[in-house]
Amino acid sequence: MASSFATALSGLNAFSTGIDVVGNNLANLDTTGFKASAVSFHDLVTQSIGTGLGATQVGFGVGIPVTLRQFTQGAIQNTSGPLDAAIQGDGFFVVQEPSSGAIEYTRSGNLQTDQSGNLITATGQTIQGWTSQNGVLNTNGPTGPINVPTGTLKAPITTQNFSFDMNLDSATTGTQPNTFSTSIQVFDTLGNAHTLTAQFTESSTPGQWNYSITVPNSDVSSPFTPVTGTLTFDQNGRLTTPAATDPAPQIQIQGLTDGAANMTLNWQLYNGTAPRITQFSQSSSVSALSQDGSAAAQLVHVGIANGGQIVAQYSDGLQSIVGQIAMATIRNPESLIAVGNSNFQLSAVSALPATGVPGTGGRGSVVGGAVESSTVDIATEFTNMIVFQRGYEANAKVVTTVNQVTQDTINLIP
Repeated sequence: MASSFATALSGLNAFSTGIDVVGNNLANLDTTGFKASAVSFHDLVTQSIGTGLGATQVGFGVGIPVTLRQFTQGAIQNTSGPLDAAIQGDGFFVVQEPSSGAIEYTRSGNLQTDQSGNLITATGQTIQGWTSQNGVLNTNGPTGPINVPTGTLKAPITTQNFSFDMNLDSATTGTQPNTFSTSIQVFDTLGNAHTLTAQFTESSTPGQWNYSITVPNSDVSSPFTPVTGTLTFDQNGRLTTPAATDPAPQIQIQGLTDGAANMTLNWQLYNGTAPRITQFSQSSSVSALSQDGSAAAQLVHVGIANGGQIVAQYSDGLQSIVGQIAMATIRNPESLIAVGNSNFQLSAVSALPATGVPGTGGRGSVVGGAVESSTVDIATEFTNMIVFQRGYEANAKVVTTVNQVTQDTINLIP
């Protein structure tokens, strides 16, 4: 009879734990990246009664329940936050606790920046990844805090290469040679723009065009000497001279009046081995211009793109990748220990995390401008709560019944 109390009490404790788990799940119904827990019950050892070699067995109740975190995929919800990020698939964001330096893992993607420009979670942990150095992003190095540029000025990029994608009309126009001109802006070391003008004149020799490239004399301290040369086309209108293997024609601009350094510009006549300039019987025209410089520009926007890249957009319309979020996969995520703030730590039985770029090595992908919703299902939790409540009431009834039977037994003593 005494064991009946212990058995019923174990049931009360177990169902009380179940109700606690349901309450925690419901409390985190709207917590970003939250993973619901399930309760797993198991019975205790049984005892054999009598001499029937186990024919009559009575258990000692239920053991302390095991809570299992269910790392199922939550719904991806689009947001208006430029620094929000959601994980689609397996994996975790890697974060560092600022006070202790401990590495933790989370699925919560409500991100922001601190006063130093470091990318952090909503609760202050530092997101780990890679920050671009001098415009180069190296994801093969160790991870660290991601520093997002805020309110910075992008330095100008000096033009080194330029090109025209164009056609020069092969049809003659009588006694006057065909002429065509076009221009392109290039940028010096101070970010000032200078206009290159290219003048093309058809030669008396079929398939040949003479060119002359100039810059305004007002941009230089002494009159600019035009850069001249000849372009030769074959019978198919294909550029043959200069050849793809020849050095690119160079334009030297010296003595800039704005005080910028001298410029050396390479005219890229070929895209690989394909000529950028043709000579067909069509009107002379330019289809594309290209140069690799830019003026100084203000940072106007920073956001997380798909794939976890941190992209900065500047006032001149250019974009650059300034960082990359790292992701970690753990083979047995159910073994992780929840430490609050939607973060997890490794336990003694957790597999070592594999950290790398999202979308590689079995890691899931990162969706920018979105967050992962909680996996709590309110209907399931309400059902579990009713079951646990009924179980608790039933075990409480066992306690009162055993108590009554015990009292009746005691009253039998004269």
